[in-house]
Amino acid sequence: MSTSKILIAGLVGGVVAFLLGFLIYGLALSSFFEQQAGSATGVMKAEADFNWIAMIVGHLSFGFLIAVIYGRWANISTFPTGAKAGAVIGFLFFLTTNMINYGSTNIMTLTGALADTVIGAVMAAIIGGVVALILGRESK
Repeated sequence: MSTSKILIAGLVGGVVAFLLGFLIYGLALSSFFEQQAGSATGVMKAEADFNWIAMIVGHLSFGFLIAVIYGRWANISTFPTGAKAGAVIGFLFFLTTNMINYGSTNIMTLTGALADTVIGAVMAAIIGGVVALILGRESK
Protein backbone atom coordinates (compact mmCIF):
# COMPACT_ATOMS: atom_id res chain seq x y z
CA MET A 1 0.00 0.00 0.00
CA SER A 2 1.28 3.48 -0.83
CA THR A 3 2.76 5.65 1.86
CA SER A 4 0.52 8.56 0.92
CA LYS A 5 -2.60 6.44 1.38
CA ILE A 6 -1.35 5.29 4.80
CA LEU A 7 -0.59 8.89 5.78
CA ILE A 8 -4.06 10.07 4.77
CA ALA A 9 -5.71 7.14 6.57
CA GLY A 10 -3.61 7.83 9.67
CA LEU A 11 -4.52 11.51 9.62
CA VAL A 12 -8.23 10.73 9.27
CA GLY A 13 -7.93 8.09 12.01
CA GLY A 14 -6.28 10.62 14.30
CA VAL A 15 -9.02 13.18 13.70
CA VAL A 16 -11.67 10.52 14.42
CA ALA A 17 -9.80 9.55 17.61
CA PHE A 18 -9.67 13.18 18.75
CA LEU A 19 -13.38 13.75 18.08
CA LEU A 20 -14.43 10.50 19.74
CA GLY A 21 -12.26 11.30 22.75
CA PHE A 22 -13.88 14.69 23.10
CA LEU A 23 -17.41 13.32 22.72
CA ILE A 24 -16.96 10.31 24.99
CA TYR A 25 -14.48 11.46 27.63
CA GLY A 26 -15.01 15.21 27.45
CA LEU A 27 -18.79 15.28 27.28
CA ALA A 28 -20.64 12.00 27.78
CA LEU A 29 -18.61 10.31 30.53
CA SER A 30 -16.61 13.07 32.20
CA SER A 31 -18.56 12.89 35.45
CA PHE A 32 -18.29 9.08 35.52
CA PHE A 33 -14.51 9.24 35.25
CA GLU A 34 -14.34 12.00 37.86
CA GLN A 35 -16.02 9.53 40.22
CA GLN A 36 -13.51 6.83 39.30
CA ALA A 37 -10.51 8.89 40.35
CA GLY A 38 -8.23 7.12 42.77
CA SER A 39 -6.57 8.72 45.76
CA ALA A 40 -3.98 10.62 43.71
CA THR A 41 -4.63 14.35 43.76
CA GLY A 42 -3.84 17.00 41.20
CA VAL A 43 -3.63 14.44 38.41
CA MET A 44 -6.18 15.89 35.99
CA LYS A 45 -5.47 19.27 34.49
CA ALA A 46 -8.19 21.84 34.11
CA GLU A 47 -9.27 22.11 30.48
CA ALA A 48 -7.73 25.57 30.28
CA ASP A 49 -4.36 24.01 31.18
CA PHE A 50 -4.46 21.19 28.61
CA ASN A 51 -1.46 20.90 26.34
CA TRP A 52 -3.44 20.74 23.10
CA ILE A 53 -0.37 20.04 20.97
CA ALA A 54 0.36 16.93 23.02
CA MET A 55 -3.32 15.90 22.87
CA ILE A 56 -3.35 16.24 19.08
CA VAL A 57 -0.05 14.39 18.66
CA GLY A 58 -1.31 11.57 20.89
CA HIS A 59 -4.52 11.11 18.91
CA LEU A 60 -2.75 11.36 15.57
CA SER A 61 -0.19 8.78 16.64
CA PHE A 62 -2.98 6.30 17.42
CA GLY A 63 -4.49 6.87 13.98
CA PHE A 64 -1.08 6.36 12.37
CA LEU A 65 -0.46 3.23 14.45
CA ILE A 66 -3.64 1.64 13.11
CA ALA A 67 -2.95 2.85 9.55
CA VAL A 68 0.59 1.44 9.50
CA ILE A 69 -0.52 -1.92 10.90
CA TYR A 70 -3.38 -2.19 8.42
CA GLY A 71 -1.61 -0.76 5.38
CA ARG A 72 1.87 -2.24 5.74
CA TRP A 73 1.39 -5.60 7.44
CA ALA A 74 -2.22 -6.72 7.69
CA ASN A 75 -3.68 -5.52 4.38
CA ILE A 76 -6.97 -4.58 6.07
CA SER A 77 -9.14 -2.48 3.78
CA THR A 78 -12.83 -2.94 4.68
CA PHE A 79 -14.79 -1.29 7.47
CA PRO A 80 -15.97 -4.54 9.14
CA THR A 81 -12.52 -6.12 9.15
CA GLY A 82 -10.94 -2.86 10.29
CA ALA A 83 -13.46 -2.51 13.10
CA LYS A 84 -12.86 -6.06 14.33
CA ALA A 85 -9.08 -5.67 14.24
CA GLY A 86 -9.35 -2.22 15.83
CA ALA A 87 -11.43 -3.62 18.68
CA VAL A 88 -8.82 -6.28 19.41
CA ILE A 89 -5.89 -3.85 19.13
CA GLY A 90 -7.71 -1.26 21.24
CA PHE A 91 -8.76 -3.77 23.89
CA LEU A 92 -5.23 -5.12 24.29
CA PHE A 93 -3.64 -1.64 24.16
CA PHE A 94 -5.98 -0.12 26.74
CA LEU A 95 -5.99 -3.21 28.95
CA THR A 96 -2.18 -3.05 28.99
CA THR A 97 -1.95 0.61 29.94
CA ASN A 98 -4.90 0.58 32.33
CA MET A 99 -3.77 -2.51 34.25
CA ILE A 100 -0.19 -1.24 34.54
CA ASN A 101 -1.48 2.12 35.75
CA TYR A 102 -3.97 0.50 38.13
CA GLY A 103 -1.29 -1.80 39.50
CA SER A 104 1.30 0.91 39.99
CA THR A 105 -0.56 4.17 40.67
CA ASN A 106 -3.55 5.63 42.49
CA ILE A 107 -4.89 7.38 39.39
CA MET A 108 -8.10 5.39 38.85
CA THR A 109 -10.29 2.74 40.46
CA LEU A 110 -10.51 -0.76 39.01
CA THR A 111 -14.03 0.03 37.74
CA GLY A 112 -12.70 3.08 35.92
CA ALA A 113 -9.77 1.15 34.46
CA LEU A 114 -12.02 -1.63 33.16
CA ALA A 115 -14.57 0.85 31.80
CA ASP A 116 -11.77 2.75 30.06
CA THR A 117 -10.58 -0.51 28.50
CA VAL A 118 -14.03 -1.26 27.05
CA ILE A 119 -14.51 2.33 25.86
CA GLY A 120 -11.03 2.29 24.31
CA ALA A 121 -11.86 -0.92 22.45
CA VAL A 122 -15.08 0.58 21.07
CA MET A 123 -13.29 3.76 20.02
CA ALA A 124 -10.49 1.75 18.39
CA ALA A 125 -13.10 -0.31 16.52
CA ILE A 126 -14.60 2.86 15.04
CA ILE A 127 -11.17 4.32 14.28
CA GLY A 128 -10.02 1.02 12.77
CA GLY A 129 -13.10 0.79 10.59
CA VAL A 130 -12.62 4.32 9.28
CA VAL A 131 -8.89 3.80 8.65
CA ALA A 132 -9.62 0.56 6.75
CA LEU A 133 -12.33 2.30 4.74
CA ILE A 134 -9.84 4.99 3.66
CA LEU A 135 -7.18 2.38 2.85
CA GLY A 136 -9.68 0.38 0.78
CA ARG A 137 -10.81 3.29 -1.35
CA GLU A 138 -9.83 3.01 -4.97
CA SER A 139 -7.51 5.69 -6.28
CA LYS A 140 -9.03 7.75 -9.05
